[in-house]
Amino acid sequence: MIMKKHLTWFGTLAIILMALSPLATNAQEKTELQYFRSNDKEGLNVFETPKEAKGTFDKVKVFVGGDFALQFQTINNYNNLNNLVELGSNFNLPSANLNINTQLADGMRLHLRTYLSSKHHVEAWVKGGHLQIDKLDFIRPGFMEGFMSVATITVGLDEFNYGDAHFRRSDNARVIYNPFIGNYIMDSFSTEAFGELTIQNNGFIGVIGLTNGKLNQNVIVNDNSDNKASFYGKLGFDKQLSDDLRLRLTGSWYLNNGTTTGTWLYGGDRAGSRYYGVMQALEGNASDFEGRFNPRFKQMTAMQFNPFIKYRGLEFFGIYEVVNNSPDQGDGQFTQVAAETLYRFGTTEQFYLGLRWNSVNGNANSTAPDTKITRLNLGGGWFMTKNVLLKLEYVNQEYKDGFAPDSKYFEGRFKGVNLEAAISF
Repeated sequence: MIMKKHLTWFGTLAIILMALSPLATNAQEKTELQYFRSNDKEGLNVFETPKEAKGTFDKVKVFVGGDFALQFQTINNYNNLNNLVELGSNFNLPSANLNINTQLADGMRLHLRTYLSSKHHVEAWVKGGHLQIDKLDFIRPGFMEGFMSVATITVGLDEFNYGDAHFRRSDNARVIYNPFIGNYIMDSFSTEAFGELTIQNNGFIGVIGLTNGKLNQNVIVNDNSDNKASFYGKLGFDKQLSDDLRLRLTGSWYLNNGTTTGTWLYGGDRAGSRYYGVMQALEGNASDFEGRFNPRFKQMTAMQFNPFIKYRGLEFFGIYEVVNNSPDQGDGQFTQVAAETLYRFGTTEQFYLGLRWNSVNGNANSTAPDTKITRLNLGGGWFMTKNVLLKLEYVNQEYKDGFAPDSKYFEGRFKGVNLEAAISF
């Protein structure tokens, strides 16, 4: 039944694309999307959308695109209780996105992404969307031209710009930016109602933003409601220092003082993890998000620091992240560290090899035992074209400390190999 539903959505996508292809083709003949991160190999190592317009505006145009991802997984999992499901070697259910981008006016663009098929949901549904404004000419030609030459205004209900890791993650079927299969253990990603101002000027990056702190939107208030807005921002530097060397360094923060809001920063991805079936107990409810760790803090403060260095074909990306809650909520704290090194080679850097080390450690409150989870990824990939990527990964994740003897995570581990094929356009 589930497979039939997914096949139905793939068929629906094909029909939509065929129906809209004349419109999309006509649009691309005359107008390119402005201030846009390309949904292919050209979008690698692009973080905030660039301030170069590139395209010109003629009239409203619709651009239709998509993402497809298919995995062959060979992973085993273990624990001390020997109560985990047995995993075999086989294909996982394919995932798919439908992307619609519309150039509404000169310097004004709409983005909408729909998950057609995902691990966590068998039905199609909208992931999120936003309006991006890079010019205010719709008010009058040249209005605040100097300010808008460095500024971008973004509003919507979608992914917001906390940290740099979310620019390199897999977003359901859009896996082309991620050199590995899984996302980071503490996966900072959420879709909330937000407004955001970004400044980019001669290498300087500044972001200030506000969300309502809620993943599931609801106007109902009761005696347990303690809704607070979330404030976030980013400061950084990103510069191509020479033909061979690029340096980027950013620091981000996220603050929410509510007890019924702000808990989604590490649990806002409703597509599910990219590792299927791991750490699933023989009895009890299965989770589609295993392999990740969510502190589930209330009254939360998070900070993430990200260095990125590219020297010719050699790349380094890092994460140092600290998240804690208030003394009233237990005064807990977790620290995430990640180091990712890639070497891209070939005439167009179409091949790469890489290693990623990721760890999370800390405690849920001041009296809880220290928890530690580590993950090692080894892999590589081949861009067959700028739209088609084939990647291979070995993963080894260990649940090392802080888990009770009767927990399924006690001395838990999963390890094995994944092959992932991706198409994005």
